[in-house]
Amino acid sequence: MQAIVIFCMLSLLLVIGKVLRVSIPLLQKLYLPSSVIGGFIGLAIFQCFPELVPADMLKMVSKLPGFLINIVFATIFLGVVTPPLKRVFSIAFPQLCFGQVSAWGQYVIGLGITGFILMPVFNINPAFGNLLEIGFQGGHGTVGGMSSAFENFNWSDGIALGFTMATAGMILGIVLGMVLVNWAGRKGYVANVREFSSQDKLARIGVYHKEDRPNAGRQTVYCDSIDSLAWHISLVGLAVLLGYLMLFGCQKLEVLMLPNAAKRLFTGFPLFPLCMIGGLLIQKLAQRTKVDYLIDYSQMQRVAGAALDFLVVSAVATIRLEVVAANWQPLLILIIAGAVHGVFMVTFIAPRLFKEAWFECAIADFGQALGVTATGLLLLRTVDPESKTCAAQSFGYKQLIHEPFMGGGIWTALALTLVFTIGWQKVFCISGIFYVFWLIVMFILIRRNRKSC
Repeated sequence: MQAIVIFCMLSLLLVIGKVLRVSIPLLQKLYLPSSVIGGFIGLAIFQCFPELVPADMLKMVSKLPGFLINIVFATIFLGVVTPPLKRVFSIAFPQLCFGQVSAWGQYVIGLGITGFILMPVFNINPAFGNLLEIGFQGGHGTVGGMSSAFENFNWSDGIALGFTMATAGMILGIVLGMVLVNWAGRKGYVANVREFSSQDKLARIGVYHKEDRPNAGRQTVYCDSIDSLAWHISLVGLAVLLGYLMLFGCQKLEVLMLPNAAKRLFTGFPLFPLCMIGGLLIQKLAQRTKVDYLIDYSQMQRVAGAALDFLVVSAVATIRLEVVAANWQPLLILIIAGAVHGVFMVTFIAPRLFKEAWFECAIADFGQALGVTATGLLLLRTVDPESKTCAAQSFGYKQLIHEPFMGGGIWTALALTLVFTIGWQKVFCISGIFYVFWLIVMFILIRRNRKSC
């Protein structure tokens, strides 16, 4: 019965979020997702009327993001025919460089400010510095997926702080992104800005015209054998299973190899990055056996999109405000530092790094670095609505290499457990080394651009 109530409750919040988005012009101008709006409504209800939802049920809702993010990451490579790495690098290397500098910079800034300033002043947990990249680059799903790590290392407050960071990043990504878009339009850096005032009523409220509705995916199997959506969800479940088996194997192997270790790396390691690897293995096996035509990427995107919407609404609605109130000062400092770094990357680095369509390439990464991939694509469509530049292809190819490691990838998961096991100073040094490496690569590209002019 509790599961039914939770599902109905979250569905109601999503519908309320969509209705408010349709009804309030300000929310339309801010491009706030219905899941975030519904999450805030839920948060207000749960805080003002705690008797409406029992504590045990609210705890179940707070566990949902950690489960749903496994589904989102399992779909990343399912249905994707990856091009040769040589082609990916030839098209997207500057974009990859920009994304890596942005991500490693968030670690250097987050861990550096936390370790050298915030810990002595506010006496906070060293892992506070990881929240910048986890919340901004990773988003609500990554925070939810890291919940077990936060709990295993006795810092459950990190979950509420991470969700708050992710919410702030998503909102800032959209708001500051639109400010940068308008700035670029005034400066003449972009010529095809799709202004809000030029959109028709349906576009403003986020509804397709009946004749322009895109396909949500193609059915690949006959429904009398198995429903096509059920087939795709089953493949996602299989990818999650492979991820779980990999994690279980790593945990057992660590115990066998280090039986007397005081702290274990894989005890608190999250599942979702390994689900991504599980999805990749299934896709590669399907390609090798020539049955990859049975996996439709668009259907996988709809599965991931639905999971992500329920993930965000449940994450925002269950933020523990008392934890945020107790840590608002260091949290605000990191949020401001991360936002300033993102704006600096767009306004100073991007014009020198990219040979063409520098703003379009940069604004897509800016949205993804502060919010989620969907935010980056939203901002990109605003400045390049007809995909006339190379930015969409460059950004898409870059994600194939960037996402497995950063923004919820292997390093995002590993870095948190390393802070708890070997200390923030060593993780800060590792991050600094990679940050400097990518800075050097970036400056080499900038120098080549100057010589070719």
